[in-house]
Amino acid sequence: MSATLIHDHFQNRKQYGIPKAQLIIADIPYNLGTSAYGSSPLWYVGGDNKNGESDKAGKAFFDTDENFRVPEFMHFASKMLRPEPKEKGKAPAMIVFCAFEQQWPLIEEARKHGLNHYINLVFRKRTSPQVLKANMRVVGNCEYALLLYRDKLPKFNNHGRMIMNCMDWPADRATPKVHPTQKPVPLLENLIEIFTDHGDVVIDPCAGSGSTLVAAENLGRRGYGFEIKKEFVTAFETKMRPAITEGLPLWEEVTA
Repeated sequence: MSATLIHDHFQNRKQYGIPKAQLIIADIPYNLGTSAYGSSPLWYVGGDNKNGESDKAGKAFFDTDENFRVPEFMHFASKMLRPEPKEKGKAPAMIVFCAFEQQWPLIEEARKHGLNHYINLVFRKRTSPQVLKANMRVVGNCEYALLLYRDKLPKFNNHGRMIMNCMDWPADRATPKVHPTQKPVPLLENLIEIFTDHGDVVIDPCAGSGSTLVAAENLGRRGYGFEIKKEFVTAFETKMRPAITEGLPLWEEVTA
């Protein structure tokens, strides 16, 4: 198998003829604007406010976030998720990482496109990115996502485990860091292993660094992604693709 990252907008999907997905995973823009680095030490030179502000102070992560349209994204998902099969336990699903405040608008928009059900997911980190003035407030250490599906419950490989909607956020020390909001490959492997089988198609319409594609390839899934920033497509080919290690043990064996 060979992960495919396409340098284009997901709206142009038809010209590439990619297959429909068992699972779509997307980390959509949080639209943090000029507050993107507001809780990060990167706001200051060397991470120390004694050194003054860095070139990231008052800057957004990307100059494309404001052009992201949730209805267009949901339309893509409704078209690219494979149809629900007749048998139980085989239905497709989508996982959308999002800001806490984005959850309900996303749920409402998803329903307009036939994704009628959801399960909210919470990922617990051991540390908080909100390090500035951390001793003056309660800081956040969680990330949020929605599992969205049509009517039948999605394919679910729990291997006899109880899987709760609050999960630990694993460290990823093996994968190159090439994107400001890059998700850990072990986390993505866990989600892909739960909701897909070997050989299934996984699509990431906002692929960024391509970490979803690395995780899919590691587990023997067919990964496809779209990314409009050329520098991230290049970084995927030069830094992320070499990190692919197909045939890795499953999640519970890795973390045992």
